[in-house]
Amino acid sequence: MSPSPVGRPTRGTTGVNRLRRVDRWIARHPALRRADDPLVVDLGFGASAVTPLELHARLTRVRPDATVRGLEIDPERVARARAQAAGVTGVDFAVGGFEVPMPHGRRPAIIRAMNVLRQYDEADVAAAWERMCGRLAPGGILVEGTCDEIGRVVTWVEVGPDAAPRTLTVSLRLAGLEDPAILAERLPKALIHRNVPGEGVHEFVAALQREWVRAAAVAPFGAVHRWRTSVEALAAAGWPVRGRSRWRLGEVGVEWSAVAPR
Repeated sequence: MSPSPVGRPTRGTTGVNRLRRVDRWIARHPALRRADDPLVVDLGFGASAVTPLELHARLTRVRPDATVRGLEIDPERVARARAQAAGVTGVDFAVGGFEVPMPHGRRPAIIRAMNVLRQYDEADVAAAWERMCGRLAPGGILVEGTCDEIGRVVTWVEVGPDAAPRTLTVSLRLAGLEDPAILAERLPKALIHRNVPGEGVHEFVAALQREWVRAAAVAPFGAVHRWRTSVEALAAAGWPVRGRSRWRLGEVGVEWSAVAPR
């Protein structure tokens, strides 16, 4: 008999294009592009096969040999996903949790766990990261984060095979954006309760909000120009921001050391 999966069932909420922002970020990541075995796990994919199927479609544009394995604790969700994905090659589904069961000793290049840890306590995060990262291939990464229901506000942490977090990435839909501080509502579990004075993530959110307000003068040139101006001001102020090529998409990364819990 197989061991019981580790973790709790996710809420199951999912939706078309909900994870498009993080999918596209993963598709550009060296952990995928340089992997000997470009296997990506979608852990806690929810009540339908939609997010693993979308992830596979986006990854195979850059790695035609990429495969995706969807894991869920609920066997009924797994059975439903298998039926929905019938006939699709390169995607499979299994019952599993943080232990990340894999056949034939394979190890994933990337594990994506979005909207999974939000239902846990902050104290549970490190152990979950460690367990998942222990299953990664050398050079692999864990991508763990949270998003809103339609994927317009997304944040995630890149975690290395040693279970050490590297960066926090924020990705916002710029059209109609009034205040980038909305990201605070969707911070990963490791940070969401740390958005209080004295914490690095609180300082980062406040700094981004402040520069967005200052950049109002360039708003007539468009939201993308205003966002880039805001992020460039963060860089000039000494914030270790990353991902310049993706700033135009409403995305910015920041080194974990700047936002880590104190």
